[in-house]
Amino acid sequence: MYKMIAIDVDDTLLNDDIKVPDATKQALAAAVAKGVTVTLATGRMFASAQKIAKQIELNVPIITYQGSLVKTLLDGQVLYERSVPADAAEELFEYCRDKGLHLQLYVRDELYTTEDNEKVRAYSKLSNVPYNVEPDYTQLLREPLTKMLIIDDPDRLDDVAAELRPLIGDRVHITKSKAHYLEFMHKEGTKGHAVAFMAERIGCSLNQVIAIGDAWNDHEMIEVAGLGVAMGNAVPSLKEIADYVTLTNNEEGVRHVIEKFILHAEDGLTTG
Repeated sequence: MYKMIAIDVDDTLLNDDIKVPDATKQALAAAVAKGVTVTLATGRMFASAQKIAKQIELNVPIITYQGSLVKTLLDGQVLYERSVPADAAEELFEYCRDKGLHLQLYVRDELYTTEDNEKVRAYSKLSNVPYNVEPDYTQLLREPLTKMLIIDDPDRLDDVAAELRPLIGDRVHITKSKAHYLEFMHKEGTKGHAVAFMAERIGCSLNQVIAIGDAWNDHEMIEVAGLGVAMGNAVPSLKEIADYVTLTNNEEGVRHVIEKFILHAEDGLTTG
């Protein structure tokens, strides 16, 4: 029944050691062998997600930047791309400058920061990508921006999001990938839009798609997929809208879904 699986990366496919367990890799390979298209759907940059995809030997387009960029792994062909509107980007920059907030820019799949601080260093380490320090964002703001990201205390970011939605929420998609990451993309730069694009590209209906995630930035793809799955460690709001709640990322929840709904679906067997 299912022809495509879109899987979030952090706290979903990856365990807390930032690894894909071997048994999960084997389940993914078995799903691919059955003709299922397996793709990643992540807020990470393409350069970061590409390294994860290579770990599990995927050879398909992957969804990155929350859905703002879909790009092929082999030849780097851009299939789907949306950029933050220039006027909204300028307003967001001015807001962050006035409030003293740490704002990162993503241009041509490169990460930029105005200063070398602990926030960007921690982000760089987690994402396994380098960063560029550019004290003056004037020129960069004229470039197409795939994503903009604020890093700060979770409660402060909730207040920031509430203030920014009336100002630029009509032009940008605002979401959180982690409690301390507030992200800004084009309105059509969501995992839901990208999953729908991918499904049409491979010739399957959304009812034939499984989407798996853990955070609220996954809700658009959870809602459009025929089977929307929340991880056992997912935020409560995502579990409420999911069709199925699997095991946690440390219990190989992704493997459980693949075995239950793909590998053993025909003979009625389930795992766990």
